[in-house]
Amino acid sequence: MSVRTPDPDPDWESQGEPAAPPANPAWLSDIELEEVRQRLPLIYVEAVPVRVDGLGTVVEVGVLLRGTPTGEITRTLVSGRVMYGETLRDALFRHLEKDLGPMAFPLLPASPVPFAVAEYFPMPGISQFTDDRQHAVSLAYVVPVTGTCEPRQDALEVTWMTPEEASAPEVAAEMEGGRGALIRQALASVGRLP
Repeated sequence: MSVRTPDPDPDWESQGEPAAPPANPAWLSDIELEEVRQRLPLIYVEAVPVRVDGLGTVVEVGVLLRGTPTGEITRTLVSGRVMYGETLRDALFRHLEKDLGPMAFPLLPASPVPFAVAEYFPMPGISQFTDDRQHAVSLAYVVPVTGTCEPRQDALEVTWMTPEEASAPEVAAEMEGGRGALIRQALASVGRLP
């Protein structure tokens, strides 16, 4: 049995202090993550950010525009891994804040029951969802946001669309990994699929 030493916290090192354990030792290094991706399905959360009117009816859907490492521009949803020991609610909130900014003010669902479970495979044809890096299982949620969204990390912008625009085939063609189908499922789950 081997013992793994924690990866140093880069923020700690930048302050001129000796390397210290990371704030969250559940985080994997790039090498460890690559090894895990080759052996196990990973759990993700995905959020379809929406704006609702006073009656709770979805009037707009937020879609992220982002650049890929290969320089391609695609559309996507808020998404990310669930860390070891992290609740689904915490993971969902963390990724919403990371992708939409701290002033988005998401209204997390009272129950952590997703509208869909999507399986992403590195091999096309197994499901409608693909991810070249890994086999992943994603729990997808519709999340109303009430604040100002200013994308961070690798997101370039948030485009707000009507349900009709968001469910159009042209938008689905721009979505990475088959996420256009996930938007349609999200809209169907809230009675807004045109």
